[in-house]
Amino acid sequence: MAGRVTALSDCIYLRPPQGFIAAYMVPSPVTMATRELDHGEGSPLRDSVPSAGPLLDGPELSGPGADARRLGRRWIILGSLAPFVLVVLYFAISYADYMLKPTSETFSERSAEWVRDDVPFGNWIIDTAERDTADAPRKGGPGLLRLPSVGLSPVRPVVKHAAHVAYRPPPIKPVFATPLRGEGVWRRTGPSVDDGPPVLVTSYRPNTEYPSIVAYVLWIDHVRTDLAYYPGRYEPPSAVDRGPMMVPIDQRYRLLATFNAGFTHVDTDNGSAVDGHTNEPLIDGNATLVGYRDGRVNIVKWTGGPSAPADVAWARQSLTPILWDRKLNPELSTDPNSTQWGYSLGGATFTPRTAVGIDAHGNVMFVVASEATVISLAQILQHIGAVRGMEFDINPAWHTMITYSHKDGLGPTMVEPQPEQSPDRYLVPDDRDFMAVFAKRPGPVTVPFK
Repeated sequence: MAGRVTALSDCIYLRPPQGFIAAYMVPSPVTMATRELDHGEGSPLRDSVPSAGPLLDGPELSGPGADARRLGRRWIILGSLAPFVLVVLYFAISYADYMLKPTSETFSERSAEWVRDDVPFGNWIIDTAERDTADAPRKGGPGLLRLPSVGLSPVRPVVKHAAHVAYRPPPIKPVFATPLRGEGVWRRTGPSVDDGPPVLVTSYRPNTEYPSIVAYVLWIDHVRTDLAYYPGRYEPPSAVDRGPMMVPIDQRYRLLATFNAGFTHVDTDNGSAVDGHTNEPLIDGNATLVGYRDGRVNIVKWTGGPSAPADVAWARQSLTPILWDRKLNPELSTDPNSTQWGYSLGGATFTPRTAVGIDAHGNVMFVVASEATVISLAQILQHIGAVRGMEFDINPAWHTMITYSHKDGLGPTMVEPQPEQSPDRYLVPDDRDFMAVFAKRPGPVTVPFK
């Protein structure tokens, strides 16, 4: 069979550069000569290579059996994916529902709170994610040259021999051998009540090993003020009556200060009550800041059962006491992930912390420490003269100490550096509960919601 192309070797294949789709076949001289002998010049080249048949014949590729097998494989794949799709759908709906609710938090804060509240192991996930962003303060090093300015004018010294002089706290004794200007000196924040300052503020450096740490202290005269507790939009979670979720507009004429409340209920099962309504059950043994209808304020270890009695205007629990009879709780721990003393951001031992204390005269003292462990926080309360104390909220986003000068309006002032909150916090609805200090008015104490 001379003149027929019978082998693939008679063709030379040229591999095109990568990215080309087609391959080009160039006939060899043998092929050209054969084509001219058989059909003459210009005749088309016939494919001399027999076509390949299917690799599989019969029922493997067609028929009812193959269709059934393909359908079965599809159902297996869909069945395997269904749980994953349902989980993703559940969390997508949960996240959308959480984020679309009204809130006073930023997008990132709200997202983190959703993880903590609705995602399994949410606290651990957020703490792990934040671990690299939380830095402990440096030991030693250069100290501060001056303290941040707080308050207005310093208060005058008490005249000891004068009759009927109301109590005023002594200056806080500096810890450092060389105090900074104004360190530990009490200053006014706004208008007087009954010819005296109802609220005072000061700041001082509490730790010689960490000279950059500052403690900010608010002192509240219980004789000239009424302290009130307000639920927020979501905290406590089961509030009977949330009220305005901010300082009522009709009460702002006598507003003197506001500050953050304690740990959330979901973290530590802290109870609360206001105006005869118990929001979350009060837990025996928990440290409880209590406002009585006769005007007294105290910190107690709760023993009254789940509901507040009639003589209590409001109550807010937060963990167990950190200071009792001027002594530190021996169970205090520096564990940054303590379930007893609160998870700190990123597992950092030092973090901004707040606390409430009661002095020997029944006055309230609120503290914001720029960095602290729960032990050093208790030591601050002890140093400033508190006889009992409890830890309130912690971590950078939540500490808030605001005073109101009533100059050019309310004149709200954030006492401590707090870039994550506005001085107008609590003048608009807030997600979390808080405390408000008012000038005293006659009659039994209630929490005004209007």
